[in-house]
Amino acid sequence: MIGRLNHVAIAVKDLAGATALYRDTLGARVSQPLPQPEHGVTVVFVELPNTKVELLEPLGADSPVAKFIERNPDGGIHHICYEVDDIIVARDRLKATGARVLGTGEPRIGAHGKPVLFLHPKDFTGTLVELEQA
Repeated sequence: MIGRLNHVAIAVKDLAGATALYRDTLGARVSQPLPQPEHGVTVVFVELPNTKVELLEPLGADSPVAKFIERNPDGGIHHICYEVDDIIVARDRLKATGARVLGTGEPRIGAHGKPVLFLHPKDFTGTLVELEQA
């Protein structure tokens, strides 16, 4: 059901500093910051030959990423994103197996302009999983 790895997301306290680290120290190509108010984050994508790293900075105190940073002051891996051919079919199949879809269960538009869903980490070996329509 899952397809290609779309990205690994890393929560950071200082998006500008993390962007500079990937760009200047590691020599990576990085995107411009993209505020995502509906998700409570600002993101930068680090472009790799085979996937992306998504740097997440909280956008406001109510951001789920702000809560993650409170628990993990140095930041860290926040979630992993896989592509699926049909997000509704994937959602329904997962729910039928007992997996919990976070939020309303309806896809929202993510940073790539495509529908996304998040799956409860307790159902996936402690890892928050994002599914993105391919």
